[in-house]
Formats: sequence, structure tokens, C-alpha cells
Amino acid sequence: MRDITLGQYINGDSVIHRLDPRVRLILTLVYIIMLFLLKSIPQMIMALVLILSAYALVRIPMKMLFKSLKPIIPIVLFTSVLNMFFIGGDEVFSFWKFSVTRQGIYYAVMLSLRVICLLAGSSLLTYTSTPIELTSALELLFMPLAKIGLPVNDLAMMMTIALRFIPTLLEETDKIMAAQKSRGANLDTGNFIERVRALTPILIPLFVSAFRRADELALAMECRCYNGGEGRTRLNALKIKRSDIIAVIVFLGLCALIILSGRIVL
Repeated sequence: MRDITLGQYINGDSVIHRLDPRVRLILTLVYIIMLFLLKSIPQMIMALVLILSAYALVRIPMKMLFKSLKPIIPIVLFTSVLNMFFIGGDEVFSFWKFSVTRQGIYYAVMLSLRVICLLAGSSLLTYTSTPIELTSALELLFMPLAKIGLPVNDLAMMMTIALRFIPTLLEETDKIMAAQKSRGANLDTGNFIERVRALTPILIPLFVSAFRRADELALAMECRCYNGGEGRTRLNALKIKRSDIIAVIVFLGLCALIILSGRIVL
């Protein structure tokens, strides 16, 4: 559980940290959309180099990225194996009733790179944005939807709180697991069904703790007279600066170059 770093904020003063949170959010969405438009492994490698360059610019240790990727490695391996075995094409080798094709290997590598880039991009957003910044960015970006009656402020607050409490609940899970192990609970051995049953003593206290924290948060917001975004002011008003515009132009240019590189290669 400690390896899941999504939702954590890392304080810094890099170029990306100083960008407007709306710009960071939009560029993250652009990057994610670009990942699903890429059709070749060289393009995916360029997308990976782009996001790794952003990590180097922010000066976030690579071990943070590896920790965020560690929990999804079994899922990536499982889906990659399925792609290799069940996609038809030119056979590379076979055993028993299964055959591995060149197209299957190609799509397995593509899928793995896409998932890695997707998680790395979304993690970078949370590493460089505080919950308050994300809430303000979501409110301002979705403000046009308020004209049709959508509770934009409440939705933005709920999304930000949910994202912010991911590390908190993971830390709570670690504490509960350590407490159960100290009482003799066996959580690491046995077959799949036994491990699922062993999670029951963990899930019940975790749900109780989550509801307790939610009640405490609601009480704290009521004590501070929080009533949504109506009439609420901000200590630091968000303004688009020249550096934000330059960052958008440069990033969109790099994304366009990566997308068009596939046509040039073909």
C-alpha cells in the first residue's frame, strides 16, 4: 500500500510548479488524449521520454515514479500475456495449444508503454498540484456548466477531497494491517480465496475509519460556515501568465510532433 503515491503532493519551485493549475490540468488531459492517438512503439517511446523529461524538470526522484508503477505491474503483465496469446498474426513460437504472434508481442509492448505513460502523467499532476489548486482549477474550467444547473463547486470539491484522501486511506490501511498481523492474522500466505477472506478484518475497520473521517471533515466544514463556491473569494486569484502561454505552445508543439512522427515514419 505504501507504494501507491497517487494523490500525494511534493513541494517544489520548478517551472511546472509555477504554472497555473488550469494549465497543468489541461496539459495533462492533452497528454492522455495523445497517448490514445499514438499507433507505434517509437511514438510511445517518445511520449515516455517527454514525461520523463517533465519529471527531471520538476526534480522528482525516479523512485517515486517506480513506487507508483509497482502496484500495476501484475495487471500490465496479465494484459500483456493475453495480448501475446490471443491476437492472431505471424506466429513466432507456440507451445501446447497457445501460439505467440509478432502482432501480439507488438500490441503487448504498446499496451505496457501506454499504461506506464498514463499513470506517470496523472501522477505528475498530483505531485505538482495542491488540493486547493486542483479545486480552483476544476471550478473555473467547469464554470460554464453552472449555467445549466450543474453544481460545479460541489463536484470539484468532492473530486479533490477524494483524490486528497487516497494517501490518507492507504496509510490507514497499513496501520490496520500491521495491527492485525501483530494479533496473529495471516495475510500473506494461503490461496486466493483464503487471502480474500483474510481481508475482511481489514475492510471493516477501514470503512469505519473512512466514515469517521468523512463525518469529522463535514463537521469541520460546517463549523467554518462552508457553503460551496457561491460568494466565496480566493486568497490567490488564478491568472494566466506569459509563461503559461509559452508552456502550452511548447507542449502542444511537442505533442503534435510526436503524433505526426508516425506518419513520417510510415
